[in-house]
Amino acid sequence: MEEAAAGPLDGLGQLQAKLSGGLGAPIGQTLNFDLVEVERGRAVFEGQPDRTVYNPLGAVHGGYAAALLDSACGIATQSTLGPGRSHTTLELKVSYLRPLSEDSGLVRAVGRVTSVGRRVAFAEATLHDEAGRLCATASSTLLVFDLEPRTGSARG
Repeated sequence: MEEAAAGPLDGLGQLQAKLSGGLGAPIGQTLNFDLVEVERGRAVFEGQPDRTVYNPLGAVHGGYAAALLDSACGIATQSTLGPGRSHTTLELKVSYLRPLSEDSGLVRAVGRVTSVGRRVAFAEATLHDEAGRLCATASSTLLVFDLEPRTGSARG
């Protein structure tokens, strides 16, 4: 966890530092998508689907859209959390409205937090293609928890 001179950063501060430093998650490298915007309670990912994410039927695998939507919901949630707090997805419901292909162009997933409690958060996200057509939506339930303090010793 990154720390500022005044102490540990909250979730939004951590995400803004990663975004300004160009640090992305390995899943984004694998699936060719990136976090492009983050503010408290909102996160935006963009990606360019290509043939590497096609299913055997010749369209983008539904997991590609689900990964973008899950990321948008999760990072939107993380942006609302205080220092020493994190989250994990408990449930993700995805509705597929339009198939994606390499012709979809740049796709954009926008995640928004609807509610954050001490232990559970709720978020939703939409996925649009480059033409602005709605391709998928998601709703997510997320577990919110305290991170265990890091120690200087290695774990075996």
